[in-house]
Amino acid sequence: MKRTILILGVFLLSSFSIYAQQNLDFSGAQGIISPQVHEDNTVTFRLDAPKAQEVLLQGDWMPAEGWTPGRAAMKKDEKGIWTYTTSALRSDMFMYNFIVDGVKIVDPNNVYQVRDIANLFSIFIVNGEQASYYKVHDVPHGSVTRVWYDSPGLKSNRRLTVYTPPGYESSKESYPVLYLLHGVGGDEEAWISLGRTAQIMDNLIAQGKAKPMLVVMTNGHTSNTAAPGESSKGLYKPIMMTPDVGSGNMESTFQDVINFVEKTYRVKKEKASRAIAGLSMGGSHTLFISANLPNTFDYVGLFSAAYRLNRPDAQEIPAVYANYEKNLEKQRDNGYKLYWIAMGKTDFLYQTAIDFRKMLDEKKVKYVYRESDGGHTWSNWRLYLSEFAPLLFK
Repeated sequence: MKRTILILGVFLLSSFSIYAQQNLDFSGAQGIISPQVHEDNTVTFRLDAPKAQEVLLQGDWMPAEGWTPGRAAMKKDEKGIWTYTTSALRSDMFMYNFIVDGVKIVDPNNVYQVRDIANLFSIFIVNGEQASYYKVHDVPHGSVTRVWYDSPGLKSNRRLTVYTPPGYESSKESYPVLYLLHGVGGDEEAWISLGRTAQIMDNLIAQGKAKPMLVVMTNGHTSNTAAPGESSKGLYKPIMMTPDVGSGNMESTFQDVINFVEKTYRVKKEKASRAIAGLSMGGSHTLFISANLPNTFDYVGLFSAAYRLNRPDAQEIPAVYANYEKNLEKQRDNGYKLYWIAMGKTDFLYQTAIDFRKMLDEKKVKYVYRESDGGHTWSNWRLYLSEFAPLLFK
């Protein structure tokens, strides 16, 4: 009887093994390395598509055509493998796709992907000092959690992403907080996936360049309670311009976020221990939130800020916008430690940044201006975070 059971067990195990192997591809394509990052920061891409007539590589390091990243033609060898090698790339993280006979796909040999709005991209990180901040190193790591909070102002439960620094769980210490806001195409997951916030903070803290802090990443689309697929809305296709954009709802109810964080986490609850920063739409949110709460934040960061998002169908201007200049003057008079503005030289919002700084100059609002190469890109926003965080809570 025991022998029969043993034989049956071996048979079942063998059957499962055969079934599992049927779902694996042991063809030559599995041996393809793509992308292959070389020591000199050139990168080789490969795709096994012998029946394809044309394969293009589209990457965010290439000169863009309007909002569309540039493209380069790949070459097919006698085995049907398409290949392309770049010139040496700057130290950074990059996103790319293949376009196979007009159809955009992710790299099937690269499991590392990110979502931006409703689009999927393959990613890779090259070598060098700046890119090193985006990599996982053998250093103490913080924790990243998704938590739900009650927003009385929005009459809903909403989701946040919270980074707590290394040692938070085992210590009794209270920490400062950076509230970090995304752009019009993002949600509470954007700064973690596209912005590499956890890796940047882990590495800066390990090097002693930034103070240990919490980073709270909100969902700035008040018509969504959470990222796509993470709420009762179901599995819908994400859109960029949600109905709440430019409504003032995010800015006027942000105190709900602060209240939750300061009730739930061990954080310092004074102005000197609070910072707020955001990119694009989140930059607009940041400047209005910080002015609407004029004695709340000692550190303000505007990354490629949109400055003012108007709704053409608005019947009246929300108070958080209408009272902005008076609120800004209160913010100036109350004082702060840092008002940091960053913008890319080729950003489509470049002129609005000039106009905004002119208004700040007229009102004698002190600020620090940082201008970089490039445009309205995650490359710049990751860079700005890596430079802004070390300036906080000094």
